[in-house]
Amino acid sequence: MPPTDAPRGRTGRPPVTSRADILVAARRLIDRDGWEKLTVRRLAAEMGIGATTLYHHVRDKEDLLLLLLNEYADRIPRPPAAGEPRERIVAGWVAIHDTLGAWPWAAEVLTVDGFLTGLGDSALVQVEAILAAAADHGCSQEEAVDLFRNIWYFTVGEILVRARSGGARGADERRDGFLAGIDAAALPRLAAIGDRWPGLSARDTYPDAVRAFVDGLLAQAEGRS
Repeated sequence: MPPTDAPRGRTGRPPVTSRADILVAARRLIDRDGWEKLTVRRLAAEMGIGATTLYHHVRDKEDLLLLLLNEYADRIPRPPAAGEPRERIVAGWVAIHDTLGAWPWAAEVLTVDGFLTGLGDSALVQVEAILAAAADHGCSQEEAVDLFRNIWYFTVGEILVRARSGGARGADERRDGFLAGIDAAALPRLAAIGDRWPGLSARDTYPDAVRAFVDGLLAQAEGRS
């Protein structure tokens, strides 16, 4: 048999794995299978490396998710540092909403106990800017935190509902006619909306809604003064 130049088995040093490579592979796995299915061992298999190699870069799944979240937070536009406080608050929330809306699993992870406290400076800058704008409007510390918390709940809920309504359930509602055949005498307003419901409910009303929410919370704070 003639000699061959092809190497036999694995030779040389194993491929170098960087943190950037790990995060790219983790995002790919999450986009395909969901963040709940992410484990260090599954990620190692995805990358074709040993789990021990990954443990040189990340401690566990929680550490990996925090790395992903903090890297993603770097993409959120920096909030305006000057201007009318109300508009600064609205702009900050619209930036957070739009960024998380493009990657809704991140919003879901942040509802799990402990993840908010693990965020790095890029994410905390957003929180600081909103709290500062609330303080500039005249809110106390308690009122500023209440404002942030309440709009955070609203924002996460809006993102997750929209992300999930695009799945099979949303398709079934559009195909079958969500409000078709209801009793118009008992439910006249819903009957009048009828087949328009999917289109009306799919509109992006977040900027207007968060502006109204901010106005209400600021007015409430002013009423306590």
